[in-house]
Amino acid sequence: MGTLTFVRHGQASFGSENYDQLSVLGRQQSLRLGEYFRGRGKVFNTVMCGTLQRHLQTWQDIAKGMQVQMEVLPWPDLNEYDSNTLIAAIHPAALPKPTTPELYRHHFRLLRQALASWMQGEITPAGMLSYAEFLAGVRRVLDHVRLKHYGENVLIVSSGGPISTAVGSVLETSPETTIELNLRIRNTAVSEFAFTPKRHMLVSYNHLPHLDSKEYEHWITYA
Repeated sequence: MGTLTFVRHGQASFGSENYDQLSVLGRQQSLRLGEYFRGRGKVFNTVMCGTLQRHLQTWQDIAKGMQVQMEVLPWPDLNEYDSNTLIAAIHPAALPKPTTPELYRHHFRLLRQALASWMQGEITPAGMLSYAEFLAGVRRVLDHVRLKHYGENVLIVSSGGPISTAVGSVLETSPETTIELNLRIRNTAVSEFAFTPKRHMLVSYNHLPHLDSKEYEHWITYA
């Protein structure tokens, strides 16, 4: 048996010109997760990571908290879909910067609609993979882990889209359920699978053991 631990990146810079970098809080969340792993004696044999900046920064701070130095295997199939491009495919007008709760809700309502259209094959925005290609990429990652890392503890740092797609693929959920899994996953949340050479089995999803105290409750974020 092996263990595959997915971690969503720390809080990024939603609403800024460059979303793809961790906020100060995002770096604190990631460091805290590394400290939690170290305190539990967690050891990873292999680390895989998307190639986005927020993925790499999250791993760097996890490693700092764990007090380890490890080579990381970069894997583009673990990169997130482009949410702005998806939204533009169904709402070409520019959205105002989300500075109020209503504007945040409006952004995510549109994203939910765009995800549904993308997953159903109704839209394939220019410069993006089709959903079928995106799903195939996530499944390649799962296949690689099963076939090449049996018996190991594997850590993957990625984003909500690939993580929820992995869960949806293993559980054979509907597209609607996968979207809800995606939009509720929290920053630095831990999702764990047990795996054999034949299959993955979900153990936990969207768990925040490192923030599970009153001291850290204000560190829980979604974007």
